[in-house]
Amino acid sequence: MKKFTVFFTVLLLIPSLFFTSCDRGDDPIDVIGETDTKFTLMKEYMINNNLDIDKILTNVDGQKFVVAAPSDAADVDAFLSNYYIMDIRNSNDFLTAHVKGAINVPFKNILTEANKTTKPILVVCYTGQTACYATALLRMYGYHKTRALKWGMSGWNPATAGSWNNAITGNPAATSANWTYNAAPSNVTYKDPEITTLLTNGEAILKERVEAVLALGFQGVNGADVLSNPGSYFINNYFSETDYLGFGHINTANRILPFKLADDTYLSLDPDATTLVTYCYTGQTSAVLSATLRVLGYNGASLKFGMNGLYNDNPVWSSNKWSSKVPKNYPVFKN
Repeated sequence: MKKFTVFFTVLLLIPSLFFTSCDRGDDPIDVIGETDTKFTLMKEYMINNNLDIDKILTNVDGQKFVVAAPSDAADVDAFLSNYYIMDIRNSNDFLTAHVKGAINVPFKNILTEANKTTKPILVVCYTGQTACYATALLRMYGYHKTRALKWGMSGWNPATAGSWNNAITGNPAATSANWTYNAAPSNVTYKDPEITTLLTNGEAILKERVEAVLALGFQGVNGADVLSNPGSYFINNYFSETDYLGFGHINTANRILPFKLADDTYLSLDPDATTLVTYCYTGQTSAVLSATLRVLGYNGASLKFGMNGLYNDNPVWSSNKWSSKVPKNYPVFKN
């Protein structure tokens, strides 16, 4: 009789244990792969470790993501000696002409290469845009002192300026019905991006996201494509209000600047947009922001060559404008 009582009691407990287990499984904190919870873990880690969006643009040492070549040729060697230089162009172009001391590194290998040095890293590409994209990823991964060479090899020597020279043609915005001087649309508040991962640590999630974005390669869009069909994109113009109105902008372009994680201003960006295009003057700031947004879970893409590619002849602006006067005449090395 005693054995029967124990057996009967166990049978009664089984449903209770089953439903208790299911109830615990419904708790978002315990669900593996819960999207909003994972984003929050990464977001809080980034805020608490000086990796908010503004700190990717300018690190805690006050170093902007991009650095210009020295203005004096006598300072070139000292400038280059400060850095571990990763040139991410293709091997043929690297062998034809590169800066002194540079190492040719495929874009996909930048994290592996960065682990080989304790020096600040300088990333070099053709125009500065892919290098800025790489710089954002390296900074988020823990290499906070990484910087990109402004204008890339195009700004180093006239012989290597082809990428920028070839991009500045046509001024498509000058005659486009989709170029406007209207005020910016009012900002809308959206939800957080969705991130699915089995990880439960903010730092680990961030690094996993950086690795995934790195594997995709640089994400950019042609300005002419966006200009001809702006309704297909969520566009964010990263200009001051004065420049937004004075230079003009792509029709429907938002002006969300600045945006950060800590104050929730990032919530003005649409996480469901098929392509979230950021554009600036040169495509270099927008490359940093687009890489960062990709890591955060947005479908970010940088508008290539920025304002320069859309309307280089615009008479209202001059700062950060590409011209034949930009390239220095600094030494390049072969092999």
